[in-house]
Amino acid sequence: MSDELTEKIIGAAMEVHRKLGPGLLEAIYEEALCYEFELQDIKFERQVPADIIYKGKTIKGQRIDLLVEGEIVVELKAINKLPEVAMSQIISYLKATNLKRGLIINFNEKKLIDGVKRVAN
Repeated sequence: MSDELTEKIIGAAMEVHRKLGPGLLEAIYEEALCYEFELQDIKFERQVPADIIYKGKTIKGQRIDLLVEGEIVVELKAINKLPEVAMSQIISYLKATNLKRGLIINFNEKKLIDGVKRVAN
């Protein structure tokens, strides 16, 4: 799965990683990536609610790190090893938003490309 917007997101994340490297807090990467998106004129929203509907009841509490151009869910991490639950988490965000594409970006890798996972629902 490859497309222009996904490539722009990954490119922006790689620029942040080139400048900052691994080892910082997730919140630092989120702030830097949002600034990089602004510099590259990539539209985004931060900490977007992703409500779950259970038997007709809306359950609040989930938040998507970044929603890019209203199309791609981006989950940021800054951890040594990506837990298996991260994939389940982004899939649940895609279901909650009825979107089809997502990215998990783990900034705590020596080479960022090793920390990028594409997800399609």
